[in-house]
Amino acid sequence: MSSKVCVIIPAYNASGTVADVIKGALKYVSKVIVADDGSIDDTATAASEAGAEVIRLKKNRGKGNALKALFKRAIDDGYEAVISLDADGQHDPADIPLFLEANSKYPADIIVGSRMHDKDKIPRARYNSMHIARFFISFASNQFLEDTQCGYRLYPLNLIKKIRLTTERYTTESELLIKAGDTGVNIRFVRIRTIYGNNRSHFRPVADMAGITAYVIFYLQVKWLIEAVTPDNPNTYSSGGRLRDLIGSHFISQVLTVLTALPASILFLTEYIVLGLIIPNNFSSVRKLEKGFAKITIAAQMLPVVLVVAIFEKLVNVNTRKIKLLDRMIQNYFPNLWEM
Repeated sequence: MSSKVCVIIPAYNASGTVADVIKGALKYVSKVIVADDGSIDDTATAASEAGAEVIRLKKNRGKGNALKALFKRAIDDGYEAVISLDADGQHDPADIPLFLEANSKYPADIIVGSRMHDKDKIPRARYNSMHIARFFISFASNQFLEDTQCGYRLYPLNLIKKIRLTTERYTTESELLIKAGDTGVNIRFVRIRTIYGNNRSHFRPVADMAGITAYVIFYLQVKWLIEAVTPDNPNTYSSGGRLRDLIGSHFISQVLTVLTALPASILFLTEYIVLGLIIPNNFSSVRKLEKGFAKITIAAQMLPVVLVVAIFEKLVNVNTRKIKLLDRMIQNYFPNLWEM
């Protein structure tokens, strides 16, 4: 049983499932900390009775805020790393040894659970959005990430101390991967069980995915603006960049970057070609793939088309459930450039 790693669980209205998650986790770690994110049910009581230390947050502010509170408590308690699990039972505590084993080999790395090997168990619409998300988040992180949306993760707390988290809700988990990867940290993956039960998820498919998309687009635009004019500079994030973090967390700046995403991708392609003649190895994070910038530009231009096709499919497939144009589009325009 590990005494240097604890389990953290953000929980909101999870009184029916959180106790089993806690009891399962306590088989492998000596401490579980739960952040009750303003629940209106008996989540806090159920968590405490199951053996967890409970942080009661007065107001529901989403997963990102709960994670920040949990990180702070674990750091204050002297732990070296934390494993985050969801409270709804979609993360099997029996997989915790996989994370502990990986951490013993790579103590400075983030370890993330991957479900992408179980494509048939993932709802199709969810899988497609995960596929597109990992295409762009992988670029921002300077490495291929198998599963960017899984919240089952091990975080070294020395790393958490160095990253300024400015986003809220589910965007925070993407922000963590992006900023860690863009400082040069390796992000590794372990295969976990894929569980999609009947418990209601608090993830809002439209609002939360829009928030994640807006933040990733903003981050990539700033990253590539920096890489365009500097040689050999793949790791552009620094915790000292307070202005960048402040602007990136603002809703208006994210909306503006989304609106300019398509013309910006053309600008970056031009800078890749033209400035590359005078600035050696600019866009170094992209050049190392030896695939050029054109595929990224095409992917960006295809995003509005993907949205239209997704809406069309949903309307048509209400009755037929036979059209799967989106699957082919995603495979063609959002490939794994790291393995091609």
